[in-house]
Amino acid sequence: MHPALFIGKTGLDAAQVDISVVSNNLANASTIGFKKDRAVFEDLLYQNINQPGGRSSADTELPSGLQIGAGSKVVATQKAHTQGNLQTTDNSLDLSIQGRGYFEILQPDGSLSYTRNGQFTLDDQGRIVTPGAGFLLQPNITVPDDAQQLTISQDGEVTAQLRGQPNPVVLGQINISDFINPAGLQPIGQNLFVETGSSGTPIQGVPGLQGLGTLQQGTLETSNVNVTEELVNLIESQRLFEMNSKVISTVDQMLAAVIQQL
Repeated sequence: MHPALFIGKTGLDAAQVDISVVSNNLANASTIGFKKDRAVFEDLLYQNINQPGGRSSADTELPSGLQIGAGSKVVATQKAHTQGNLQTTDNSLDLSIQGRGYFEILQPDGSLSYTRNGQFTLDDQGRIVTPGAGFLLQPNITVPDDAQQLTISQDGEVTAQLRGQPNPVVLGQINISDFINPAGLQPIGQNLFVETGSSGTPIQGVPGLQGLGTLQQGTLETSNVNVTEELVNLIESQRLFEMNSKVISTVDQMLAAVIQQL
């Protein structure tokens, strides 16, 4: 096989993965708390024909070598955990984190997952849960049936004005967690992340303390996807795919010319 055919094939594979990553970003441009991805490329092994600095004679050496690359590949996708814009709502259970940190969510198997999506609701028992799967917010907080007004402070204290009582009642405290390497978190869908060996262990604390962000009631953090930027990236990936397709087509024409002349 002509080396350029395989090199072009690796370029097509890498461009396809990049287009998939950009497509996923665009598909989640309206997903609350979504963090955009980017593909990380890496060149493949080189065929070392002449070593740089090798001897060309008894008294001279090669100023540069001769290495032929074998193409490229996508080795990783990285999440950009930058702050999204804040969207104001009229829902008292809508929360956003201004700064670093993640809400803790209890999984059905008893493990913890983490999210930036503060679009919470109540279940049939008055517990604060995620809107999709109904997973419990941790620490668990139950809102009484006779609660008339729910207030969540910037430091996570949850209070409610109960019917017939003059003073608000404290229902609980919302804590958040941070990671030394948020890019190492593993996304599992449903706007959730789980801890990995790369992310480090969660650092739990009260919002607003120890470098953690503060809570904003009645707001949601939108996706950090910039649609215009992603469309430009899509065009770039499309041209990359076309150029590698052109390489394969050119090699095919070269081989066809050789066969016709034999």
